[in-house]
Amino acid sequence: MSWWGKVVGGTFGFMLGGPLGALMGASLGNYFDGGIEGARRRPALGLGDTERVQSVFFTTTFALMGYIAKADGEVTADEIALTEQVMQQMHLGSVQRKVAIKLFNAGKSDGFPVHEVLAQFKRECFRRRNLIQMFLEIVTATAFADGRMDSREQRILEGIAADLGYSKAQYAQLRSRLSGQARFTSDESIADKLKAAYTLLACKPGVAAAELKKAYRRQMNQHHPDKLVAKGLPEEMIDLATRKTQDIKAAYELIKLHRD
Repeated sequence: MSWWGKVVGGTFGFMLGGPLGALMGASLGNYFDGGIEGARRRPALGLGDTERVQSVFFTTTFALMGYIAKADGEVTADEIALTEQVMQQMHLGSVQRKVAIKLFNAGKSDGFPVHEVLAQFKRECFRRRNLIQMFLEIVTATAFADGRMDSREQRILEGIAADLGYSKAQYAQLRSRLSGQARFTSDESIADKLKAAYTLLACKPGVAAAELKKAYRRQMNQHHPDKLVAKGLPEEMIDLATRKTQDIKAAYELIKLHRD
């Protein structure tokens, strides 16, 4: 049974505990087949179990997307559109979609316990650095959705990254790579795409071929869809990871083409 089937079937549901358990329970509502009592009669998934991490990732991602969208005081049409795009790429069913929207709205609410949620998310992910990075990339894209990131959004995202163990410099590099990916997929001129390709791979134009290849392999390894799913990325999000690896490969091939 998939992580979603186990959640709705009440395998652990409210037994997750903490702010994420509360968020999940409130968003699922009556979708539990067995209700709270049914969940109590079933064995809970243990800390670190893949399906438990997948559930935690889903819950935290949509709640934090809502939280960040509200960070500048207004949820824009572009931010809503990005959330819709993520849901479409995940091919969510009707119930999953309703739950994702409820989580997004919960994240927008006043008094959302962001630090407590992130502390539990980090604990549940248990050193899965690439998985945490993928989460940061998804929620950072929310702030970029309207074409800019204002100072308040940047401070909030830096705080989120710090809660998850990233230094300011490490998060700045991640943000730069995301900006490079956005430009690489949207710029039309070859010169601009080349600049963006180097930024996406976190390399300078004059980098040696061996270092360029090393950077490419590192990015591919960090975003490998199957590896991320094995670490706890929900299966529904595999297309998001696949898109990233496709862009990374295309950037590397473009750079090689113009170096030959």
